[in-house]
Amino acid sequence: MWSFEHTEVTSVSPAELWVHYAEPATWPEWDHETAVVTVDGPLAVGTRGTLKPLEGPATPFRFTDVTPEVGFSDVSRLPLARLAFSHLIEPTSTGSQFTHRVTITGPLSPLFARVIGKKLAAGLPAAMRRLARLAEATGDLRAGNTGLSGLPETALTPSSSSAR
Repeated sequence: MWSFEHTEVTSVSPAELWVHYAEPATWPEWDHETAVVTVDGPLAVGTRGTLKPLEGPATPFRFTDVTPEVGFSDVSRLPLARLAFSHLIEPTSTGSQFTHRVTITGPLSPLFARVIGKKLAAGLPAAMRRLARLAEATGDLRAGNTGLSGLPETALTPSSSSAR
């Protein structure tokens, strides 16, 4: 088994952060390693989708746990392995703390850890920082604040495997 997890904090509420998870087609806005995400329905347990990273083949996945404004999990099958992502949002006194965890299990997990795990671990923190900045910018816009000071122009556009 191989796993990696990263936690970030943001000034937005869990509900404001959840908006950016709830529409998987928009994940490339904050996950710079993702080209396209399609789903066959709403973000709900059992819904299936496909994620195409910028580098690598499209990978089918299925949502295995979904609790709005709290988190969700999804799983992809790999040859003799399983790739699972979990996303947890916790309220704080100043906004939210959110954690993404990626786990690879199965007989070929050591191979997939070397092939894709290292890249996922390297990209995950940056993707999460982009998610926090995007949520904060969107929250500011909803609140009527148009100043996006400190937010690079690239924070709202995708750049270059997937680190959801």
